[in-house]
Amino acid sequence: MLLGRVIGTVVPCVRYQGLEGVPFLIVQPLGCTGAEKGNPVVAADATRMAGPGELVAYEGGREAALALEETFVPVDHTIMGIVDEVAREGWKDT
Repeated sequence: MLLGRVIGTVVPCVRYQGLEGVPFLIVQPLGCTGAEKGNPVVAADATRMAGPGELVAYEGGREAALALEETFVPVDHTIMGIVDEVAREGWKDT
């Protein structure tokens, strides 16, 4: 799982079959220190509850598509959950 912060929303004009009703959000990846890490990504929101400013756990690759109700849809990243708190003691940023 990866850590990120939602910084915006995406409104698609056309949706792929199986992605109807799934929100798309812009997520800024974060390192374990909370610093921005890399470029923002577009992620499908499997929770359907995340919004701008929220800290989220997301996944990329094949696992991202498996998290949605309709599996193997064409998504690269999916929000798996909303993070309440991060305990950073002893972590190393990789």
